[in-house]
Amino acid sequence: MLRTLLRRRKQSLSAGDVTITDKPEVRRAVSAAALGNTMEWFDFGVYAYLAGTLGKVFFPSSSPGAQVVSTFATFAAAFLVRPLGGLVFGPLGDRIGRKRVLAATMIMMAISTFAVGFLPSYAAIGFSAPILLLICRLVQGFSTGGEYAGATTYIAEYAPDKRRGFLGSWLDFGTFIGYSLGSGMVTVLTAVIGDDSMVSWGWRLPFLVAGPLGLIGLYMRLRLEETPAFQREAEQAHQAAEKARREGGEDPVEVARQSGHGRLKEIFTQHWEAVLICMGLVLLYNVTNYMVTSYLPTFMSETLGEDALTSQLLVLGTMIVVALTITTVGRTSDRWGRRPVFMAGSLALIALAAPAVLLIRAGGILQPAFGCLILGLLLVCFAGTSASTLPALFPTRLRYGALSISFNISVSLFGGTTPLIASALVQATGSHMVPAYYLMAAGVIGFVASFFLHETAGKPLRGSGPMVESEEQAQRLIAHSRTQAGRRARDIWIRLRHPWSRS
Repeated sequence: MLRTLLRRRKQSLSAGDVTITDKPEVRRAVSAAALGNTMEWFDFGVYAYLAGTLGKVFFPSSSPGAQVVSTFATFAAAFLVRPLGGLVFGPLGDRIGRKRVLAATMIMMAISTFAVGFLPSYAAIGFSAPILLLICRLVQGFSTGGEYAGATTYIAEYAPDKRRGFLGSWLDFGTFIGYSLGSGMVTVLTAVIGDDSMVSWGWRLPFLVAGPLGLIGLYMRLRLEETPAFQREAEQAHQAAEKARREGGEDPVEVARQSGHGRLKEIFTQHWEAVLICMGLVLLYNVTNYMVTSYLPTFMSETLGEDALTSQLLVLGTMIVVALTITTVGRTSDRWGRRPVFMAGSLALIALAAPAVLLIRAGGILQPAFGCLILGLLLVCFAGTSASTLPALFPTRLRYGALSISFNISVSLFGGTTPLIASALVQATGSHMVPAYYLMAAGVIGFVASFFLHETAGKPLRGSGPMVESEEQAQRLIAHSRTQAGRRARDIWIRLRHPWSRS
């Protein structure tokens, strides 16, 4: 019992257990991570809004419906290689550091997106043109496999525990700003130079902007330091390795555990519940995201017959609303918790997806605008909460790898294929309510995943100590921890002296 008392007493925090964040460094970390997402989603916005145009440039012999499906098939192909990127970049980020991997993914994304702007058309080189487009998309997908998970991990490991939701939401703020910039650029170009010039040469301009954006993002990321959590984990691993060598050589079991194969085995055998929860939440977020951002403009213009410029402006306006409200949702999740926000959003998606699509189908301006707004407000429930929720599911030593793999498998199977599957189902069934049914199914899966989610708002990340913003907060936390440890020790002592007492 005395040993138990001492163990309980050791649970109190010391000054070395609490990390005080550096505010300028946190701002730099959030800005650099968000800029990478901005560039990634600038490309997605451009690709979604140019789907019809790219179909005419690279698949001219097909019917208009087949052109859209072919373009979205190329879009979806990039997601098929995302799990491979996650398998490579994720465990690598856990071994050599988050900063280096995030710099590498930024370079690959920028080069592959920039290259699309120089591709010859089908009319120039025939079938080789769509093949080259596919290759560029595959490189983009491979690099993106390590991007979002790395960026969320980086911000989460820098953010104070009580502000992780707010700071994490800036990552997805970058997502929708990037999408808005990309789609806005396409919309303006289409209005200024017309559809014929867009097919002829105008489609190249948005992709060429990715080069300068990538250089700026790379510069910002190279100036960053490693996260405090990773530095502490690396230091502990180094000390353990040194101790093992002094005591007679490295432990082969520990060497295998630290290897890439050992980490993958640990992820799927010891953290499979967290993997499934992560995949469910990612499915919820990304099906809603890609339905609104990538498929909705094409659905409104090509399927419902609305004016292309009107459709683009409606979705662009929705993305602006999402960007303006996303940090408020992040701050709300710090106060109310991640789980309630996800559960409420899932139920609302099930209830409101069909009315929103009916409004979009009604025609005109006002009713489709209101339908788009409903979908945008549903999307922001998940977008403003994901970046702070997903990294907290896994411990520090496996966080990047586990999140990369879980996230990218789910995105590849369900998120990135959403425009392709939705467009194919609409063509096959003739039903314009397919997007609503698809969203409702995602809401059901998301509700189940959020039901099993453990609340992490305001708590330290798994495998890491508390993170606060000031010395005063650290002292208060340590004092509270010691008080709680003393109370636990007192309770044990009372139970030892009076075992018959229930109090």
